[in-house]
Amino acid sequence: MKKILTAIIVTVLLAIPSVALNMGDKAAKPSSLEVSFNYQRQAGPGSNQYAVWIENEKGEVVKTLFVTSFTTKGRVRGNEQPMRGYIKRPACVPTWVKTSKANDLSDQQLDAFTGATPQASGTQTFTWDFTDQEGKTVQRGTYKVLVEATLFNASTIIYSGTFSTQDKPGIVSLTSQLTEPDEKHKDMVTDVKAVLK
Repeated sequence: MKKILTAIIVTVLLAIPSVALNMGDKAAKPSSLEVSFNYQRQAGPGSNQYAVWIENEKGEVVKTLFVTSFTTKGRVRGNEQPMRGYIKRPACVPTWVKTSKANDLSDQQLDAFTGATPQASGTQTFTWDFTDQEGKTVQRGTYKVLVEATLFNASTIIYSGTFSTQDKPGIVSLTSQLTEPDEKHKDMVTDVKAVLK
């Protein structure tokens, strides 16, 4: 009887690390991506526009998390006709406009992720919950996060980083690409971070 009891105890003890390891694997998978950056509001027109979005491996937009309202809705003054901001001012986040095929999107579709340009400086945070624009869970795989900011007129900067939904929680490495230097407006978007959680 003691031998049987000892065998059972040994078997249970040997199984515990395996169960814990499997549970650890499940716990290690992220359920969202958090994107944040420090935003410094700039004076005057031609600035303060940005977009945050996710692309798949083919470079197609999976989901736009945010785009500033001037970019998609423009601003009507006096007797002006309504016009989307990126048409009136083509330098407004041009990479997002092209990649998202903004011209093919209805006003209602654009409204789903358009928000007011912040009137005050501070940290901006956006979360991707691994769903597409329709709210459906995306397939496991590799994706790219992008943050594009129009610093001033033709001066834009894009931060991007590739990650997998299978990666462990942690920081996603980002690189940046600047079209034209602009010393006066260079601090509009800084300290960009993307973290799998």
